[in-house]
Amino acid sequence: MPLYRYTFFTIFANSHHRLKYYCTLMIFDDLDLSPELLESIDYMGFRETTPIQEKAIPVIMSGRDLIACAQTGTGKTAAYLLPIMNQISENRPSHTHTLILVPTRELALQIDQQIQGLAYTLNITSLAVYGGGDGSGWDQEKAALSKGADIIVATPGRLISHLNQGYVKFNQIEVLVLDEADRMLDIGFYDDIMRITSYVPRKRQTLMFSATMPPNIRSMSKHIMKNPAEISLEMSKPPEGVIQAVYLLSDNQKLPLINSLIADNPDYHSILIFSSTKKKVSEIVRGLRSKRYLVEGISSDLEQKEREDMLVRFRSRKTRVLVATDVLSRGIDIKDINLVINFDAPSDAEDYVHRVGRTARAETTGVAVTLVNRADMTKMQRIEKLIGNRIYNRPLPAFIAENHASGPGHRPPLTKSGKHGFKKRFDKNGRRQKTIT
Repeated sequence: MPLYRYTFFTIFANSHHRLKYYCTLMIFDDLDLSPELLESIDYMGFRETTPIQEKAIPVIMSGRDLIACAQTGTGKTAAYLLPIMNQISENRPSHTHTLILVPTRELALQIDQQIQGLAYTLNITSLAVYGGGDGSGWDQEKAALSKGADIIVATPGRLISHLNQGYVKFNQIEVLVLDEADRMLDIGFYDDIMRITSYVPRKRQTLMFSATMPPNIRSMSKHIMKNPAEISLEMSKPPEGVIQAVYLLSDNQKLPLINSLIADNPDYHSILIFSSTKKKVSEIVRGLRSKRYLVEGISSDLEQKEREDMLVRFRSRKTRVLVATDVLSRGIDIKDINLVINFDAPSDAEDYVHRVGRTARAETTGVAVTLVNRADMTKMQRIEKLIGNRIYNRPLPAFIAENHASGPGHRPPLTKSGKHGFKKRFDKNGRRQKTIT
């Protein structure tokens, strides 16, 4: 599949959110976009906007600052890229028009790829500026920052390294975008963001997109935005296609259970396991090593090239099981992930939504399993309060319950783990299928 076709699919598709918010939807032809951009959208076969696109695009095209609160999978990237690229294609500026700040290099690369897909017929240039590589991209980044690519997508730390050299030309920036602003503040980029904004003109349009709206977001907006419009869509709900379950267990039961889940579901070709720490990533990978399929672990300890190669192998199904930290819980689109496993409950309840949102994307279904020990009980209570539902508590397979230390409060198993996978034995609400005896 061509890159631009895949890119459009991922940034426009998630009809679960569309159905959730609206009965009728605006079509792209109703927006005041250039014929070239509409032609590209039509060529991809997309006609209807998502709710965040319908609400945000007209506001951005009017030139007003905007704070938009919407979770991943809602099409928010296209919500700001389309009006920005429409303006660039019509005015053809000779300078860098837009600066997009993002928290991670993976997201920077993904947005840059999405721009390339959207710009297939528009001749718009862009470059991702991020650290962690082998240094070979520095000169290319320097050329783009000094001579002017249309759109720069950057992580704050790497961008400041260039700003310190004195050659960056941001004096004519027209649009500043902060994507996943809440995550950038969580990481500790507040001071970096404030410093970067001092290099761009005070007269500009500022767009802030965030999955959550904590107080520090509003505090920062008062310093860098002027009378922003606000859009907030319903949040903190996993996609409707996700079958969710928790296992209550002890730590030494986790790896045996994961190995059992993998063995019981041979049709699950893409499995993503989240760990809260980098140290655990290596431990999990060692515990899941198999001669029958490839298991790999990804974290910020790896060089950027290693991480990119690992993601390519996972996307192409050469790697069946990928163990990751929360660096992959937001902003990275990997199609058709069958099973997401939370090795431990995330401390931030919002991170649970982002983790399980890696599966059941774009009208598909998927399974999300969370392994909960006694220490994680309070975290799961916060998660259930946030999403507004109790998550089904599934009994451990008999051989794990009998042969390993008991977990905190798990019920005696109702059935042995057999050839039927989780998805076949239970429906999406966790109820036992009547056809299974």
